Amino acid sequence: MKKEAGVFIMVDGLDGSGKGTVVDAYGDWAKKQGLKIFDLREYSKKKHTLPEPEELEGFHVILSGEPTYDGIGQAIRQEFIKDNGRVYSAKATAEAFSLDRLVLYKKVILPALEKGKMVIQERGLTTSLCYQPVQGKITLKELLSLEGNHFTLINRPDLLLIVVCKPETCLARLRKRLAKQDQAIFEKLAFLRKADKRFRSPCFAEIFQKQGSVVGYLDTNDTVEETKKEAIGYINDFLKKI
Repeated sequence: MKKEAGVFIMVDGLDGSGKGTVVDAYGDWAKKQGLKIFDLREYSKKKHTLPEPEELEGFHVILSGEPTYDGIGQAIRQEFIKDNGRVYSAKATAEAFSLDRLVLYKKVILPALEKGKMVIQERGLTTSLCYQPVQGKITLKELLSLEGNHFTLINRPDLLLIVVCKPETCLARLRKRLAKQDQAIFEKLAFLRKADKRFRSPCFAEIFQKQGSVVGYLDTNDTVEETKKEAIGYINDFLKKI
């Protein structure tokens, strides 16, 4: 791992595909390397805000995720994507996500990378590019023109790891999560099947490859233990090459 600059890794895929499992595995991997972890997901969930840069001093790895539990992110979780009977357009949803990630990047992600930290994030612009066009009428051009989306594409991840899992398996996993209360509008089989095609599309990968990201795919249809093992192998191989 380079010491003079941070490393940005993003993990994305369908709901229930194992993104969180991979990010958690990377957190365990980092701890074994003797690195100090700051779990932004848990911090934000508990305090409903984002940390100031000075709160990250002394930490080597930041585990992040979208949407946040900060103001805009909380509104996304509680209103925009919750299956509450109120329907919001794909454009309105995309705008909310764009603003949430703009704040997240400017306040936490970029300052951490500039300090030489490793950032491992669950979801990002990648989700909007696959989910919102399935949700409703919005073009790729419209999505990328939103300020937060444009900003985060320029500040793309070094490694974009797409976890690949059958939509049917993802939905079965979601139904088993008794503690999960999101009730997101995206957790429907027809939706997941369409989003899966977008995640697997070469055109999708090219958007990030053109910006300099390495794009990889990790099959997560297997057991949790096997997924973690393969994920660790992937990050080790990637870091050896940079």
